[in-house]
Amino acid sequence: MRQVLFLRAYNYFYFSQFALFLSFLPIYLAERDISTTNIGLMLGLGSLIGVVSQPLWGMISDKYKVVKKVLLLLIAISVVIGGLLYRSTELVPLFVGISLMYFFFLPTDPLVESFNYRVSLQYKVNFGSIRMFGALGFAMASSIIGYVGKHYGIGSLAILFLVYGVITLLLCSLLVEVPAASKPVAMREIGLFFRSKQTLWFLGLVLFLAVPHRMNDNYIGIYIKSLGGDVQLVGQAWTVMTIIEVVFFAISHYFIKPGKELAVIAVAASFYALRFALSAIVTDPAALMWLQLLQGVSFVLFYAASIQYLYAIVPEEWKATGQTVLAVLLFGVSSIISATVGGWFIDQYGGAMLYGAMAIWSVAAMLLCLLIMLKQRKGDPA
Repeated sequence: MRQVLFLRAYNYFYFSQFALFLSFLPIYLAERDISTTNIGLMLGLGSLIGVVSQPLWGMISDKYKVVKKVLLLLIAISVVIGGLLYRSTELVPLFVGISLMYFFFLPTDPLVESFNYRVSLQYKVNFGSIRMFGALGFAMASSIIGYVGKHYGIGSLAILFLVYGVITLLLCSLLVEVPAASKPVAMREIGLFFRSKQTLWFLGLVLFLAVPHRMNDNYIGIYIKSLGGDVQLVGQAWTVMTIIEVVFFAISHYFIKPGKELAVIAVAASFYALRFALSAIVTDPAALMWLQLLQGVSFVLFYAASIQYLYAIVPEEWKATGQTVLAVLLFGVSSIISATVGGWFIDQYGGAMLYGAMAIWSVAAMLLCLLIMLKQRKGDPA
């Protein structure tokens, strides 16, 4: 079980590093006087790069049947780029740094999740019992980053990124390569998988629900600041979000039974709608922070159920590629839509209107999920 222990520690520090990239990059850009519209464009263009880079690195991992070596390479490069990004102040260097991070660092997330899931199957432990340490690291780091950013300046994020990155790299070197599928890679099987109606309906649902989720990821910090909060409160909001993730990842296996994944996603969508509707009407930034407790029953159930459903239908030898496609939708295509549209929407109508629109979108996602379930019950492969 040393592999599981090392992997839990790796998840803790990897997702601590990921918190700097996902949660605080928009805040860093805003502190550098980049407009919300330009922030949206930069994140959206970065996500467009991620749409290409994530499947690319996933297919490389599957072709050569290695995950650890690819992770080591990508994280080593990302540590250098991230350290420079969080020292940049001008628009062009910021854009170049963000683009490179989306090419090298963003693809590490689906590879880590694939590694987590394969180890959980190999050692017969719950996926959530490994992934919860990532959520714990994200939570603790968010609080630390918020405190450091407030008291030592936004430029101190460069040092934090380097510290977390080096520790992550060292822990990754201690992991044992996860066993790859013995079945040879067959392009025909992955082609049939992505052309099937069941796959297309499922991936369409994931993309649809991921858009409002990623809007919250991108703009919760800016919305909190618009209500009078500061960077430390933003860190506390992310801490609340990820602490509740720890709890729900630990118990998610009680809720997500084989064959019931779509029902769980529908429930998650309903909680997204409630969460965003309440966010649209609050005026106290502290209240908005506490609303992030709904992250557990929205994101965790949505994410864990999606992974379980995907792994039930994807060919065995294409697990990493399937995971990267899921990540492309969650953090790539959805981010292009959410970052660009969300940034423009906030500039035009304000944060409250954006969150109201996100609530309506989440209701539509719940209805789409129920439609897919109804079609499957009638014998349609959707």
